[in-house]
Amino acid sequence: MPANFWFDRNSSRAGEPLQAILFDREDEERKGGESEVPVSYRGYAGRRRKAAIVLTLVWGGTIVLHSVSWGAWFVMGLTGLLGLHAMRLIFATPRSEVSWGRDLDRSQLPYVSFLVAAKDEEAVVESLVEMLCDLDYPEDCYEVWAIDDNSSDRTPELLDRLAQRYDRLRVLHRDGTARGGKSGALNNALQFAKGDIVAVFDADAKVNSDFLWRVLPLFERDRVGAVQVRKAIDNANDNFWTQGQTTEMILDAYVQEKRVALSGIGELRGNGQLIRRSALERCGHFNEETITDDLDLTLRLHLDRWDIECVTLPTVSEEAVTQPLALWHQRSRWAEGGYQRYLDYWRLLFGSRLSFAKRLDLFVFVLMQYILPTAALPDLVMAIVRTRLPIFSPLTTLTIGLSMLWMFLGLRRCDRLHGKQQPLWVILLQSLRGTLYMMHWLVVMASTTARLAVRPKRLKWVKTLHQGHR
Repeated sequence: MPANFWFDRNSSRAGEPLQAILFDREDEERKGGESEVPVSYRGYAGRRRKAAIVLTLVWGGTIVLHSVSWGAWFVMGLTGLLGLHAMRLIFATPRSEVSWGRDLDRSQLPYVSFLVAAKDEEAVVESLVEMLCDLDYPEDCYEVWAIDDNSSDRTPELLDRLAQRYDRLRVLHRDGTARGGKSGALNNALQFAKGDIVAVFDADAKVNSDFLWRVLPLFERDRVGAVQVRKAIDNANDNFWTQGQTTEMILDAYVQEKRVALSGIGELRGNGQLIRRSALERCGHFNEETITDDLDLTLRLHLDRWDIECVTLPTVSEEAVTQPLALWHQRSRWAEGGYQRYLDYWRLLFGSRLSFAKRLDLFVFVLMQYILPTAALPDLVMAIVRTRLPIFSPLTTLTIGLSMLWMFLGLRRCDRLHGKQQPLWVILLQSLRGTLYMMHWLVVMASTTARLAVRPKRLKWVKTLHQGHR
């Protein structure tokens, strides 16, 4: 490891920090001094209006493409560009593989702060704390912060009892007046946490004891601001929905690693994310005005010119939702938070703070994940009216085909990394089932982008119920 591997938390970095752009420090001083964690940014205003403008542009653009002679050629051109980029992804070599097997310099170990925001988590919080407090890492080099966010069950009692058993466990209780949801809870703990690296976990998380030894070497590159490990499903065999989520997480990790390999956008997933403290401070901490703190922080880090590494191994296990209604609510929240961040930071995204490679990557995946589902309804209506195929059929077909191909390759790669060798027909069947499961995203995205344009959103903590799967 180089001598300057770990940034000092007050270290400087070339360019103006994102925090200075997002927040008006003079306003804070007029209010009586700088706040510990600023939470006000003008770009958060008018989200519904901006969503309505985007919806109008996408729907209107779809109608125009149906009406002009060159519309089909335009779509074919987009399809060709997307296909070329997809091939680049397939043949890219993940950068994270270079760091596998490296050892940390034990004379320069970073101090790690684990942050766990817990609200009504009595079923899982005890096993989580026990696991984190027994990691294979020097006791004087890490701490665990558990934030009870006004729980109504036995979570506060369990955490206080655990704090008497483990010296490295710190418990922070928030009452009903606390604001900011999960982001607010994490920011509260950050005021006291000492870590050079901040690790954020959900209450149902499970990792192996050597987790830190395998992940921390990825921070050797000084441009890496965060690392996201693959989320694995603990209750994968419960039913069709949990099996689908298992394949979905493998697909996500495969695509994320390939995107990063092409210097594109790596994304945080909330559970099992590790963040360099200096990067987090430069970005203004966790955003308390979003419903998905991880997706919001993803853009903040990239806009501050950091990279995010994403890895297939090691993993963090978590519970999957088992019922379609719960899945719908969870994915609708993810879709809303993911879409909302583009509405918030669109001016910065069009500025000079992103490289060309990251802009290209962003365009491709915004097109696949948000624009195509949003355009599906007007495309279908126009196709019926004009008695023709939907004009985006080539692009939609390619997107679904790529999802299945990437799923197949991701499953094969996971098998190889775990030392397994399933028959190809088994992997193909898993990919087909996973592709069928992934169709729910088309409906989720289409409904979410339309709903944001007409209905105001009230920010609140919406959590997934954990049962304590064994």
